[in-house]
Amino acid sequence: MSGIAAAVQHRREKNQGIGTNSQAVKYLNQDYEALRQRCFESGRLFQDESFPALPSSLGFNELGPNSYKVRGVSWQRPTELTSDPEFIISGASRTDICQGALGDCWLLAAIASLTLNEEVLARVVPHGQSFRDGEYAGIFHFQFWQFGEWVDVVIDDRLPAKDGELLFVHSAEGREFWSALLEKAYAKLNGSYEALSGGSTTEGFEDFTGGIAEVHELSRPSPHLFHIIQKAQSRGSLMGCSIDITSSADSEAVTRQKLVKGHAYSVTGTAQVEYRGNMEKLIRIRNPWGQVEWTGAWSDDSQQWRNISDEDRERLSHRSEDGEFWMSFSDFLQHYSRLEICNLTPDALSDDSVTKWALSKFDGSWRRGSTAGGCRNFPNTFWTNPQFVIRLDEEDDDPDDGEAGCSFVVGLIQKNRRRLRKTGEDMHTVGFAIYEYCGQRNVHLNRNFFLRHASAARSETFINLREVCSRFCLPPGEYLILPSTFEPNKNGDFCVRVFSEKQADFQELDDPVESRVEKIEIDEEDVDDRFRSLFGQLAGGDCEISAFELQKILNKVVTKRKSHVTSPELLLQKDGSGKLGLVEFKVLWTKIEKFLNIYREKDVDNSGTMSSTEMRTAVEEAGFSLNNALHQVLVARYSESDLTIDFDNFVGCLVRLETMFNTFNTLDKDNSGNIELNLLETVRKQQFIMLTVSMLTPADV
Repeated sequence: MSGIAAAVQHRREKNQGIGTNSQAVKYLNQDYEALRQRCFESGRLFQDESFPALPSSLGFNELGPNSYKVRGVSWQRPTELTSDPEFIISGASRTDICQGALGDCWLLAAIASLTLNEEVLARVVPHGQSFRDGEYAGIFHFQFWQFGEWVDVVIDDRLPAKDGELLFVHSAEGREFWSALLEKAYAKLNGSYEALSGGSTTEGFEDFTGGIAEVHELSRPSPHLFHIIQKAQSRGSLMGCSIDITSSADSEAVTRQKLVKGHAYSVTGTAQVEYRGNMEKLIRIRNPWGQVEWTGAWSDDSQQWRNISDEDRERLSHRSEDGEFWMSFSDFLQHYSRLEICNLTPDALSDDSVTKWALSKFDGSWRRGSTAGGCRNFPNTFWTNPQFVIRLDEEDDDPDDGEAGCSFVVGLIQKNRRRLRKTGEDMHTVGFAIYEYCGQRNVHLNRNFFLRHASAARSETFINLREVCSRFCLPPGEYLILPSTFEPNKNGDFCVRVFSEKQADFQELDDPVESRVEKIEIDEEDVDDRFRSLFGQLAGGDCEISAFELQKILNKVVTKRKSHVTSPELLLQKDGSGKLGLVEFKVLWTKIEKFLNIYREKDVDNSGTMSSTEMRTAVEEAGFSLNNALHQVLVARYSESDLTIDFDNFVGCLVRLETMFNTFNTLDKDNSGNIELNLLETVRKQQFIMLTVSMLTPADV
């Protein structure tokens, strides 16, 4: 299916609710219930051929087929590793997640956070899975959020093992397998186990919740951070914090006051109490170990609790070694390095008492030579990046918090980059800029706008992570968001999301598809004697110009240029004879003169070619308004490998475009903007189909 057809089909499925957690997309079209039933009927345990028990599923480099690290690895089912396997024992807990021989601690920290929220965990780990007789068929499934939709991933339970022990994630108890199976499903989604090596906890947060994760460096905190945490708490957000390590020896080292370095904690609450005449900000933190607690101020047995009101003490304090403790917000900023907040989408929150974000989302793509313009450092191409407009009408409900304006979080995710690691690719360096918008709707802003306007805000940095995310508070108004790679001409797909406190209007800014080319009306009497005489000399005795004669004539016209005209589309005319008469030749000649003038103007270095960016403006000057998708098609179809376009391809492109628009308008008798095509109908309709196919070849067909 072509890219355009696939996009249309995807929109239809989305409108039917497919892609929500309740109707997840079946990954690789595998239906868990149907496959499970087939196993029961055949009496055979499930074997997943789409993620086989082979070295290719382990990895491609350090875990590749020839690596010493995979020697002696076998694939075994839990029933072969222990006599009494269980899926989950007494609920999921942190001790179910012990890291194996894979550098995916970022993923395991996110899985550990899942165990603290049963509602969110149930979205990822569907109920009803076990190893009990009558229920077990060697097949399991898990659900993950992927760039705007939920996918249901089916796996078999053959797990990589060595010397009778699981190679990767395992439970401390040894009989519990939900975490190992979850890791396998996530590895399948990303192409292999090795593709999971290295990452950020926020990536796991998002794929387990569909939320948008922001990171706050506590060495330079926002002056409003405590209030941001309070708001996140009121919205049911997942929050985690950690202390950086300075060497591998620091990993999980315990400080003098019993804080663990390089370890993922959860933030579970905030409070303010009156303490010695001042208001003290407190934050509650939980160690997933269930033990090892902070021993400084406001810890369970500290003297600070004696100097607050009985009501506050009764409300907040507790004395048990459960891993949860209070500390002052100032101590939190001093001792911890990083705070991560995963803001959940409205559909993830069933509690109506929780205040919910408003969510806006768009998918897009960067394509070499057309929509991959790079960052602001490249002004000649920056404007070609996809553009999105957001309208913020309402200020936040609490302007007295020091953040007067409209609060929102922008997240830019690059899609499917982990899957490309086996081909030698990895994450692009990405970011975004935000501008005050002062343009016309449905018009892609051009280079001049960005030369004259500075950005109102931007992502904190361009970085090679899956997602760049930043929080902003701006006055009400309309703003333009431009996501980009750092350098131009980097192919990639992305998803841009905006979480706003109030409902916001969000739309892609793109040009309409239309032709403003004026039809050239010439009668035979309008042809002057000089041109008539020239035509007679060129046409010969039959008074018509053939394809061969036309090619020679036009190549003489552009003889000073490096390119030559070979396009047969130049012979398209009304009577279908394959030759041009006097009037048809005059019309064509007038068009060629116009095309040549445009081409010369855009070919500023007189090289005989123009760049793909210059082609975009040349097509617009010729009278055609095209959207980003069509510009991508034109570059793929008509440019050379170095993204240059010669005069022949330029003319061929414009003639095809004009003929397509003219043919479509003829078929669109009621001016509805839609036509119905039937291959058994008129030759004219078949001609339109062939023109369309020729425009799209080879990029999309």
